[in-house]
Amino acid sequence: MAYRFIRYEVDAGVAMLTLNRPDVLNSFHRPMAEETIDALQQAAADPTVRAVLLTGAGRAFCAGQDLQAVLPKEGEPPADLGEIVRTQYNPLVRLIRHTEKPFVAAVNGVAAGAGANLALACDFVLAAETAAFIQSFARIGLIPDSGGTFFLPRLVGLARATAMMMLADKVPASEAQAMGLIYKVCAPEALLAEATELARHLATMPTRGLGLIKRGLNQAFANDLDTHLDVEERLQREAGQTHDYHEGVAAFLEKRKPVFRGE
Repeated sequence: MAYRFIRYEVDAGVAMLTLNRPDVLNSFHRPMAEETIDALQQAAADPTVRAVLLTGAGRAFCAGQDLQAVLPKEGEPPADLGEIVRTQYNPLVRLIRHTEKPFVAAVNGVAAGAGANLALACDFVLAAETAAFIQSFARIGLIPDSGGTFFLPRLVGLARATAMMMLADKVPASEAQAMGLIYKVCAPEALLAEATELARHLATMPTRGLGLIKRGLNQAFANDLDTHLDVEERLQREAGQTHDYHEGVAAFLEKRKPVFRGE
């Protein structure tokens, strides 16, 4: 697929995907969603990709859904927003969470609506000091989608999540970090360099092991303790059969730096 509305490149084990509709704050319409899904599927399937970095072009990360793209023409019925969620946003969230490679979001500006929740689905969220997160759905009578009602209470607790969703207030990056919503705040001019450095470091780590951690975290959202102890047993058994586990132990015993292959 030729990309018009995103940029995608792979370097040093990192797939960098840039949302690229800066004139509309990188808001999604169907073609951009389809391109983003295609690129993330590539990243998932490519064994040379061991980490994924998401960011936005221009002054925003992503303003969510492009509302102009879903307004019906005169005489037509309203758009089926559930169908849009099912075909455009749910596949993106599933790819981010179920691709067993680390995802880093570099939030360079406003992250609103679905754009905020796609960032929050990532394993690491770094944000510029000037960035902000907005659960803007209530302003137009909608509910947070793209995993919003799932992830937000788990990240910040029910009371804060409810306030963010119902009041739709802008949350500055510094406040987002303080409440545990994101990992790190960076100077705007340093954001991309710091996010890239983190992604490249993750790409040198034991990818299978990191993926199993991610699988365990995903399952922990729904399991009771006894069930999850069994999950950990199975995941540890799988981890113990990887090349990188044996390399890590050998390097520790030989007092040298390990060379992980992601296998």
